[in-house]
Formats: sequence, structure tokens, C-alpha cells
Amino acid sequence: MHEAHYDSRSQRVPLRPAELAAIIVFWLFFATLNVAGRLIDPRVPELPPGVAHGILTLSFIEYAIWALLTVPIVWLAHRFTISSSQRAPRLLLFIGVGVLVAIVVDTMLAQIRAHMFPLPPGRPPRGLFTNIIRFEFLDDFMVYLAVLGAALARDYFLRYQARLEETTRLQSRAARLEAQLAAARLDALRTQLNPHFLFNTLNAVSTLVERDPRGVRRMIARLSELLRHTLDETNEQEIPLDRELDLLRRYLDIMEVRFQGRLTVTMDVADDVRDALVPNLVLQPLVENALKHGAGAVDGAGRVTVSAGREGDVLHLEVRDNGPGPVAPTASGGVGIKNTIARLEQLYGTNQRFALRAANGSAAPGEGGAIASVELPYHTQRATA
Repeated sequence: MHEAHYDSRSQRVPLRPAELAAIIVFWLFFATLNVAGRLIDPRVPELPPGVAHGILTLSFIEYAIWALLTVPIVWLAHRFTISSSQRAPRLLLFIGVGVLVAIVVDTMLAQIRAHMFPLPPGRPPRGLFTNIIRFEFLDDFMVYLAVLGAALARDYFLRYQARLEETTRLQSRAARLEAQLAAARLDALRTQLNPHFLFNTLNAVSTLVERDPRGVRRMIARLSELLRHTLDETNEQEIPLDRELDLLRRYLDIMEVRFQGRLTVTMDVADDVRDALVPNLVLQPLVENALKHGAGAVDGAGRVTVSAGREGDVLHLEVRDNGPGPVAPTASGGVGIKNTIARLEQLYGTNQRFALRAANGSAAPGEGGAIASVELPYHTQRATA
């Protein structure tokens, strides 16, 4: 789409064809109105045909002159608009030009009138400067002021419109830059998260190399699938929950081998939220935290429950363990949790919530497990397309 550009320093006449046509129609209408008023005024006796024709011609000549003068007056208002720093000089300029224009127009009309309506014999002709001495040009000066006022109003409107467009453009640019910055931060967080979880997975593999070679082969196979997933979906910030759960199952396959039968994982996911979009790798850090500080810290069997549901427009994700209780991320650890919180803030702003609490409702550690919960806006690929 072509974008009009308004430059206050331009020396050309900033009038569009439609505006020029409007000027012509405006003055033609006033000329017609003036002629009609003079011809049908009951206070004026019936005029001879020659006189009536002369009045008609003179009126159209007068308004044609003003139609021609409107263009340079508009240019003058556009070129020397009144600003707060130069208000007095510009006003003096407009008044001086107005007086000069009014005198010239009134003198021209007086000469045309004298030519069309000769004076009776014996009556001396008027002097060339009689209209100036008698201030007969004031009517034309008032017309000039009216035209100048309309031109200044138009110029202010164009400048306001240009500033509004510039403001909109700058706001749009700022929004794009903010979106790019947010995307860059998300990419940085994800590039930090992926190696973190892969390193931890490799560390889990290394612990069973000598004790369970067959299990290690299974773990390596699942790890290769995880690597393929992270490489294939490296540009996606959000993926459907079903794909996120598929990635989580492969990660849990590795962890089940590591726990040697001491781990029970339960998935409780509502069918109506499986197509909901969630941040890529949002559940894996929560489950990893539950395994490290929860299920992995108990003497008996560890339990982890992953659930997902929906309440209106809010999607609820939850990871629960049966460990000693919540362990908040610290400055030296908890990269996965901290990055998950940062990514949620970048993606959804204030429309999200993350909480890590004791499973029994208290905030005290060591009392029956922990729950990591995430709330974010429910949306799908179809809704965001």
C-alpha cells in the first residue's frame, strides 16, 4: 500500500487533485450564491439585461481571482506555519501579505468595474489609490483572512496526522523490537536449557554403564530420540501438549531404567487439552526437579504424577512427587526451574503463574512431597493461526 508522506519543508504546493477540485467548486458556489442574491433581492429594482450580465460577469471574475489566490495562500500557510518560537514574525508576515493581496484585488476589481460600467459624462474617474485611502480593501482583506484561516487549519491537521502516523510507526517499530528482544531472550534461555537437560541425561546414563549394560543401550536409544527432537524443533517456542508429553515419555523411559524399578509415573491428562500449545520443554525440567529432589530422595519407591487440565481459558499443568517437600532453585542450582519461570514470563507476561509448594498445602519442607504447578492461557494452533 502506498504511504503518503507529509514534509513540512517541501516547496511544492501540498494540494491533491481532489482538494483543487473542492476549491473550484467552493468558489463557484459562492459566486453563484452572490449573483443570485443580487438578482433576486427585492430591495434592488429590476436591472437592465446589460447591467445584470455585467454583475454576473464581475461576480464570477471576483471569485475566480480568489480561487486562483487560494492556492498560493495555502502554500504560504504550509511553508510558514505559525510555531510557538516564531509566532509574532509569522503573524506580521501573514498580515502584511494579506493587506497587499487585498489592495491588489480591490484595485483590479475597481478597474474591471470601471471598464464594464463607465461613469456618466461629467463625473471624474476615481483615483488609483482611492480604495487605499478609504480602506475599501478591508472586505477583500477579510476574505483573505478567512482563506488563510482555513489553510492554517488544514496545515495543522496535516501536521497532526503526520505526527500521529509517525507515532504509530515508532510504536510499531518499538513493538517489533520488543518482540525480537523477547524472542532473543527465549532463544538464549532455551539454548541454555537444552544442554542442561542433555547433560543431566548423559550423567544418568553414565551411572549405569557397568551395572546394567542392556539398560544403558535402551537409555542411549531414547537419548538419541531426544536429541533428534531438540534438533528438529529448535525454532519452535510452543508445541502441542501431546508432543510435549511424547518427549516427556522418552525422557521418563531413560529415568525408569536409572531407577531400576523404583519409579512409578502416572499421566493424568484431559483429552480436551492435548492440542493446547505449551512452551517447548516446559514439563521436562519440572519432572527432572521432582525426580532429583522428590522421588529420588526417598528410600522406597518414588512416585511422580503429571496432570493437565483446563478451567475456562486457563490451562493447568502440574507435576507432583512423593519426596520430602519443595526445594526452591538457588543461585547455584535449579537451572531448569529458573529458566522455565523466565520463559513463562517472556512468553505470557502476567498471564501466567508458576508455583512450587508442599503437596499437603503447607510451605514446610519434608511433609509429603511437592507440587510444581503452571498456569498459562489456553490456546491452540487453530486459534493462533
